[in-house]
Amino acid sequence: MPQAVQNVFQRIGRVIAGFTLAQRTIAIIGVAVLALGIFALSSWLTRPTLTPLFSGLSASDANAVVEQLRSSSVQYELGEGGSTVLVPESDVYEQRMAAAAAGLPSSSSGGYSLLDDMGVTTSEFQQSVTYKRAIEGELADTISALDGVTAASVQLAIPEESVFVSETVDPTASVFVETGDRTTLTTKQVESIVHLTSAAVSGMKPENVAVVDQSGQTLSAVGIGQVGGVDQQAGDYEARVTTAVQQMLDTVVGAGNATVTVAAEIDRSQNERLDETYTPAEGTPPLTEEIRSQTQNGTTSEAGVLGPDNIAVPSEGADGTSESTEESRTNAINKTTQSTTTPAGTLTRQSVSVAIDQGAAGDLSIAKLNDLVAAAAGIDEDRGDTLSVEMVAFSQTSAEAAQAALKAAKDAEQAAQQAALLNTLVIALAIGLPLLGAVIALIVRARRKNGAAAEFDTLFGDRPEPLTALTTTAPTALLDAPTIPLSITEPEPQLAPSPELQIESEPAQVTLERRRMELDALSRQDPKRTAELLRTLIDERQPA
Repeated sequence: MPQAVQNVFQRIGRVIAGFTLAQRTIAIIGVAVLALGIFALSSWLTRPTLTPLFSGLSASDANAVVEQLRSSSVQYELGEGGSTVLVPESDVYEQRMAAAAAGLPSSSSGGYSLLDDMGVTTSEFQQSVTYKRAIEGELADTISALDGVTAASVQLAIPEESVFVSETVDPTASVFVETGDRTTLTTKQVESIVHLTSAAVSGMKPENVAVVDQSGQTLSAVGIGQVGGVDQQAGDYEARVTTAVQQMLDTVVGAGNATVTVAAEIDRSQNERLDETYTPAEGTPPLTEEIRSQTQNGTTSEAGVLGPDNIAVPSEGADGTSESTEESRTNAINKTTQSTTTPAGTLTRQSVSVAIDQGAAGDLSIAKLNDLVAAAAGIDEDRGDTLSVEMVAFSQTSAEAAQAALKAAKDAEQAAQQAALLNTLVIALAIGLPLLGAVIALIVRARRKNGAAAEFDTLFGDRPEPLTALTTTAPTALLDAPTIPLSITEPEPQLAPSPELQIESEPAQVTLERRRMELDALSRQDPKRTAELLRTLIDERQPA
């Protein structure tokens, strides 16, 4: 190991050795928290992406799939109340093949696989019922594959064909769909379900399919079609016309100086009309022509009047001739048949109301504004459309309320920014204060060591040479050695020389003994301070 690295480790070791018990506890807790944070972050970053393996499972199928995943030691999660099984994306296809090999999921609706179990002795009624169940199962599986649909059930009502019935009944279907949490089927999805179901059964019309969700809301009714479709068309038309007129008025009188309201009436009925038109074919010879002539010649006698005896009175005969002519001709004509189907949602009439701030209208007259709005909205008087344009004084209450709301929103945004800044400062202080405290503690401890050594030298003078040459165990032995009290007779006051001269003239051994006595006296008076001074001396004598 390089010497520089060894020096770094030695310095770190000396710093750690200088920690107190509280500092070591804080350091251990900090290292543990840091290790846990690194472990949690690495676990979150290395977590695999989970993908649905199966969805819409029953409880028994979900249990069987989970048991298989456990036996294969594959990570999994359950979602949507246990009906969906999630596995890592890399294991999806492999586990699906393994589940298919094990016959999972087993409690499916069947589909056309139900026809595989039919025997030779199956009756015609059983065949028709099984075939209907197969179609229902296939439709349910297909509808369940749509986005937002977790489960689906289809019931078909197919009338029996009979030669003894003159009028046939159209087949109908009812579809129950279950959507995920906070998921609503769009209009296009409902239309796709309706057309998908009607196209799967021969003779079924889209308006004969009913769709209901798990909340009991009817999305499509039999005989009516999609519920809310006409209302949505009316709303879309009103919004489109309102936007067009509002944009035009904002350009003319300025934004916020005009308001537009549009009400549209939509025909909810669906009509079918068949027209046949016949026109003669000019210059075309007749297809067939037939002339019959008949001539009769002979004598005729007129019958007389009965007499009183009921005997006819004879009359004279007369000669006569009769002729008759019949002419029949079939001419070629043109025949045109036109079938027109008018779906529900045709606009019958509309009414447009426009209010303009009289202070912003300027030189514009109501007649000019009427022409502008009528052209922008597509007003048709023959259809019964109505238009009303008025100049009024706008109330400033809404504008003031809008300004107050805008100011409140700005204040709330500033408060949120200040709160976020305060949270950041609190987090920074929570992290920085302990670190700053640890640094200050280390600095204070180092200064205390230097001050203790200086105080030791001040109290006891310069350290003698023999103590410097002692090994690292010498101070400990000095502390553990029993103190031998020495009895030194103080000199008479009149014979005592000055202290400075006495210290300089004392031998080294006497000086050492005197300092040991002073150390013993100090330890009796202030044991704690003496221990700190000796501990500082021992730390300084330890080799680096």
